[in-house]
Amino acid sequence: MNSNERYGIIEVIESLYSGKKIELDYETPFQLLCAVILSAQTTDKQVNKITPPFFAKIRYSEDILQMPLGEIEEHLKYVNFFRNKSRFIKETGTILTQKHNGIIPNDLNWIQSFPGVGIKTAKVVLSVLYDMPYVGVDTHIHRVLNRIGIVKTKTPEETDRKIDILFDDIIKQKMHHPLVLFGRYLCIARKPKCEICPIQKKCAYYRAHFWWKSY
Repeated sequence: MNSNERYGIIEVIESLYSGKKIELDYETPFQLLCAVILSAQTTDKQVNKITPPFFAKIRYSEDILQMPLGEIEEHLKYVNFFRNKSRFIKETGTILTQKHNGIIPNDLNWIQSFPGVGIKTAKVVLSVLYDMPYVGVDTHIHRVLNRIGIVKTKTPEETDRKIDILFDDIIKQKMHHPLVLFGRYLCIARKPKCEICPIQKKCAYYRAHFWWKSY
């Protein structure tokens, strides 16, 4: 697949979800960081369900200093790996308050140094918060790009590295959310909705499974 084909496909997907943003609910930058940490191996819907009482008390990083770890765990106990995530949020909030005046740094390496913040979380936060040209590769983006045939990778980490090679900053700045939503609602894990997909004729998965419809 050449660059024109790749860019054309992404532009079609982007047009489907133009203007759509992250589906996690938050009001402050620190709440966004917490929500993205919580969303690892947990649906956005479940995160949004449990965070309102927590976010009513925790708006800024300094607020977390006043909340004992046990109380944080009680608020977050209905997300996967809540004990680890509670500790990450407590420790990250403490570091932000004490070393960064509560401001999330707009630096990929800096933000990855915080507990519980890997490459995907860091890129999602920086993309949303600072409109930086990062694509936080989750299972949806990894699946979608491999199905279409834009990449042939085995892990999200490999897909992340390929994206940096295959796309320029301009398109990376706008492709993250559309790809996530495309994977969440159209190119779903089981029984993708190929029959109504606008890129079906350009998709390797469609050609392999519905080849007789391509003629």
